[in-house]
Amino acid sequence: MKNIITISRQFGAGGSTIGQAVADRLGFYYGDKDMILKAAIESGNLSPEEVRYYDERVPTEFGFGQSLFDFYNKPLDERLFNAQKEAIKKVAEKGNCVIVGRNANIILKEYDHTLHVFIAASEHFRLQRMRGKMPGVSDEKILEHMHSVDRTRKKYCKHYTDTTFGSAEFYDLAVKSSTLGIDGCVDLICKAAQDT
Repeated sequence: MKNIITISRQFGAGGSTIGQAVADRLGFYYGDKDMILKAAIESGNLSPEEVRYYDERVPTEFGFGQSLFDFYNKPLDERLFNAQKEAIKKVAEKGNCVIVGRNANIILKEYDHTLHVFIAASEHFRLQRMRGKMPGVSDEKILEHMHSVDRTRKKYCKHYTDTTFGSAEFYDLAVKSSTLGIDGCVDLICKAAQDT
């Protein structure tokens, strides 16, 4: 069984929702952006004040702080990335975990018992999902934000890992939530983890 699952995803494709559901079904720990902030403080390399200072500057105009990539583009980005990397490794060493984002697939590429997943979706599906999360925001603004986050994820991945975000060679399984549905993706990921 693969007991370390990493999930990379296009913005709006449902990666966090799918990752949480996979973790719940398998009884695994779920790690996401909150893990970074906690780890940054616990690492001792960043003070709680520094983390709070940068965390407060994560864009929240859409009601939630999914754009941590703006957070990384600050003077502390190298220290934050290293704190995040160490946190991901610590979680992985314990096993039984699902880690969403943060280039965990590359950070953990040498680890055994891993399943690296990429979740994509059509633009229409992603827009539909984000409409529900961004009430009152025009489709044009949602699409602009969606494309901006995707571009930034690609740049961030290239900068820190020298790999290409979403390229098949860096994943064991790629699923399309707009075709398979959220539940279908959860089923496939759990099956792949249990059968291998």
